[in-house]
Amino acid sequence: MQSASDRHEYPAHWEADVVLRDGGTARIRPITVDDADRLVSFYEQVSDESKYYRFFAPYPRLSAKDVHRFTHHDFVDRVGLAATVGGEFIATVRYDRIGADGMAASAPADEAEVAFLVQDAHQGRGVASALLEHIGAVARERGIRRFAAEVLPANVKMIKVFTDAGYTQKRSFEDGVVRLEFDLEPTDRSLAVQYAREQRAESRSVQRLLTPGSVAVVGVGRTPGGVGRSVLGNIRDYGFKGRLYAVNKAFPDEQKELDGIPAHRSVRDIDGPVDLAVVAVPAEQVPEVVAECGAHGVQGLVVLSAGYAESGPEGRERQRELVRHARAYGMRIIGPNAFGIINTSPEVRLNASLAPEAPRPGRIGLFAQSGAIGIALLSRLHRRGAGVTGETGVSTFVSSGNRADVSGNDVLQYWYDDPHTDVVLMYLESIGNPRKFTRLARRTAAAKPLVVVQGAGTAPQGHAVRATRLPHTTVSALLRQAGVIRVDTITELVDTGLLLARQPLPTGPKVAILGNSESLGLLTYDACVAEGLRPSTPLDLTTAAAPEDFHAALARALADDSCDAVIVTAIPAVGEGSAGDAALAEALRSAAEQVPGKPVLVVHVELGGLAEALSAATSTAPQAAAGPPTIRADHPFRALDRLRATPAPAEPPAAETRDRLIPAYPAAERAVRALADAVQYAQWRREAAEPGKVPESLDAAIDEKGAADLIDGLLTRGQGLTLGSEETCELLGTYGIQVHRALPATSADAAVQAAATLGYPVALKATAPHLRHRADLGGVRLDLADEEQLRRAYAELTELFGAPDELRPVVQGMAPRGVDTVIRAVIDPAAGAVLSFGLAGAASQLLGDTAHRLIPVTDREAATLVRSIRTAPLLFGWRGSTPVDTPALEELLLRVSRLVDDHPEVVAVTLEPVVVAPRGLSVLGASVRLAPPPARDDLGPRTLPSY
Repeated sequence: MQSASDRHEYPAHWEADVVLRDGGTARIRPITVDDADRLVSFYEQVSDESKYYRFFAPYPRLSAKDVHRFTHHDFVDRVGLAATVGGEFIATVRYDRIGADGMAASAPADEAEVAFLVQDAHQGRGVASALLEHIGAVARERGIRRFAAEVLPANVKMIKVFTDAGYTQKRSFEDGVVRLEFDLEPTDRSLAVQYAREQRAESRSVQRLLTPGSVAVVGVGRTPGGVGRSVLGNIRDYGFKGRLYAVNKAFPDEQKELDGIPAHRSVRDIDGPVDLAVVAVPAEQVPEVVAECGAHGVQGLVVLSAGYAESGPEGRERQRELVRHARAYGMRIIGPNAFGIINTSPEVRLNASLAPEAPRPGRIGLFAQSGAIGIALLSRLHRRGAGVTGETGVSTFVSSGNRADVSGNDVLQYWYDDPHTDVVLMYLESIGNPRKFTRLARRTAAAKPLVVVQGAGTAPQGHAVRATRLPHTTVSALLRQAGVIRVDTITELVDTGLLLARQPLPTGPKVAILGNSESLGLLTYDACVAEGLRPSTPLDLTTAAAPEDFHAALARALADDSCDAVIVTAIPAVGEGSAGDAALAEALRSAAEQVPGKPVLVVHVELGGLAEALSAATSTAPQAAAGPPTIRADHPFRALDRLRATPAPAEPPAAETRDRLIPAYPAAERAVRALADAVQYAQWRREAAEPGKVPESLDAAIDEKGAADLIDGLLTRGQGLTLGSEETCELLGTYGIQVHRALPATSADAAVQAAATLGYPVALKATAPHLRHRADLGGVRLDLADEEQLRRAYAELTELFGAPDELRPVVQGMAPRGVDTVIRAVIDPAAGAVLSFGLAGAASQLLGDTAHRLIPVTDREAATLVRSIRTAPLLFGWRGSTPVDTPALEELLLRVSRLVDDHPEVVAVTLEPVVVAPRGLSVLGASVRLAPPPARDDLGPRTLPSY
């Protein structure tokens, strides 16, 4: 019979889906009394050796007492978790709280013994590591701070699970047993280990989808046409290197082939493994297909079927069930409502998409949530790179549809260390987990360019997106700080992507402009200035310039140390195949090769047959059967866009042998915008190579424990609490932030008394919500030198705005004059902790002139934060004014960052105004809000989004 503690409420929030080391998935959940039969079946499949390692003695079967013990938990002092696939146990872990004597105990004892058991068939998949992360999180939630484990020395695998986890630990050896003790508080190393495991597992899960050895298309029509039949034909025609099967339960029993492809009525009838199933059946038939695929051991699904969350509440529930069903079998899903996937690798050659022809091979990774946008991107990449070598083609393409399971984050994990991808282009209609995306983007951008065009901030139907309180522009700014090249349109996405794929990164903003059109050169100059680049005076070669003149001018510009990039402007020759067209292209290419470390771009004007040439290839791949173009192959800007009239290769050339292609743009603004993006990204790369730090000098004035004790005491008064002025000053003071003292003035006499305490001169302020921080409304009187001026000012305020209880006036000592600024920190449920800075006043608020950084902030980030607002010149001596003490301002930003980072219960801080003087600063107003912090899934165990 269960005790009262055994009947503790079932902790459903401990349930989670995880990706394992090999890319498969498993479900982790608490073990309950209903799992007795599953536990016995699981134990029977464990080898005698593994049982010996677990119990330190031969233990062939579990007794009834054992089964009762291992299935009855109170979910506080005794907890068991199981990893399941297909509803059956593949591994278990449990902890038992113990006291100092090693015996069973309850809180406040904060140590527990932990033990694992993993089926031999699933060892090496990272199951134990995932279970350790989850049981550790459960233990911390229940007040346990330390685990102890006893392991036989021969159990090397389990010892490695503990030692590799990254926790602070202590090891001892006694009576032939290794005893490991380790703290459960996350460390920098444990988080690094967790993130590395996450990357390997999620990357592998996407790799399994993109590099299958066998594919089954489920829902292939018996007659031509339809989604399934189209995808089957695309896979076959593109030359898939693996085994391909057509599946339709309506096939006659005697039908063995369809268009030369083996045909089956069910996936279960296929003789051999199936790595990937492409599902193209009506939504109501998908559950049956998922069950058949799971039973056959299929590793992943691409679900093209519609009728899910994009169709409303009923479809949303159908989508949740689809994900739960697939994950129960360890499968991952792209879709539903997906457009498909493409892998141009010569070892794979997979076009499991609705694109009739796949793009040429290349080194650009392309992700689009929308199928329509995916088609547009594939088409534009092909059109802009018509006839080029593989360098500007696509390595892999993923269209995720409703993004119910596999998301942009997962694909980014794959592209991070994919040797076949040099540049990543992403079209995101929504970001489901901005905190994680920012972390992954920062790491990826340090290795290869990541260009993103983001939707307007409203998630489409079918996308599971966390609520965020941050404006869309703020989220975009945070992405740019993580190294993301943020663009506004898919045209800019392609423009910037082609430049980054074809040319080296610029080392600075200095741009040389040369060409045979003075007007086009001046337009390019103005565009450079508008984008913050530093152009030199355009060099006009005149319209009579020959290819040799272009070559000499470009070679001189590239050799000049004062030049970081070159933009060539040109008017193409009019007429049928000018003799110098191909020569011009070769002249530019050969000149660029002489100085390979600087990017070169071309701006041209569409004249003659140019528009026809550029639009000759409008599909997503070369038209092999098309007739010859109406313009010669050596037309200047057909040649410029490819620089060599060579056909697309079957595979991308090796990095060291690829031609250096010069991108051509039909407008100066587009070329310059792409170059400006590249300049900013290159600057970010240089700064990211030497990250900033938090100065140790801050520690001397920080009392972290004192702040923690104060916060714990204050939170006993309620779940959400805005602190009073004295409590705010006390808490901020523990981090070295001194707030200028202000005393209430409920009457004129009280104001005079307050001034006597503070000392003249003083300021009189109304702090009512509608007047606070609104000096422009007249609610502030400054530099009151004596009692007479103070009483007069008090009378004026009450006459203008009402009684003192409406005004809430305060008296404050005058601070040194300077520039009024505002510092804020908030914890957003999706993006995490964000630090914001701007100048005080209605003008800055109206213009949205506020800069943001993710917390924790380093010294370098604090410095850039101060300088990144448009009104920053006011801090640095604009129009002859005295520069203010920006080092003191940066230190204050670091202190606020430390406070919020050290104490996530501090969910909002506002310092307004902060008057920054030529020497020092004064915090004249402050507010702090405390609350239980939002869940930090980036600090918790690895888990897939739940449904």
